[in-house]
Amino acid sequence: MTSEEPGRLDTDDVLVRTLEGKDLEAIVRIDAAAVGRRRQEYYQDRVKAALSDSRIHTSLVAELDGAVVGFLMSTNYYGEFGRPEPTAVIEALGVLPELRGQHVGEALMRQFVMNARALRVDRIRTEVAWNDHGLLRFFDKSGFTPSSRLVLERELNE
Repeated sequence: MTSEEPGRLDTDDVLVRTLEGKDLEAIVRIDAAAVGRRRQEYYQDRVKAALSDSRIHTSLVAELDGAVVGFLMSTNYYGEFGRPEPTAVIEALGVLPELRGQHVGEALMRQFVMNARALRVDRIRTEVAWNDHGLLRFFDKSGFTPSSRLVLERELNE
């Protein structure tokens, strides 16, 4: 859906800014609403890495009326997995369930892509569960396509 006002984007009401340490609780709350459990330690580690790791991170939060309502966490890699080009990897993305479809994810992705381009990143990657149809639709709408590379994994509970 496009705004009817010339020069105005549907995402203009969403403030997107760089992630800060104070955003941890909101991120954990948004994620818990999606996955059904709190992953405090995981996000403590991700926020700490985003704020202190020497690699460049492009992690963002989205706000509406001063409240954090979405987040996108990523890391930039330069040469990992045999790829010579700079790659940004989206590690986590979340929007409050009641605000999905309200341009929050779109605003996060728009700003993330601008930041990645400014850093001369050539490719953005992420992983999505094959049956997470809502997230797959979001990434499809955002211009993502299936990769020519396969993700391989091995269970160690043999």
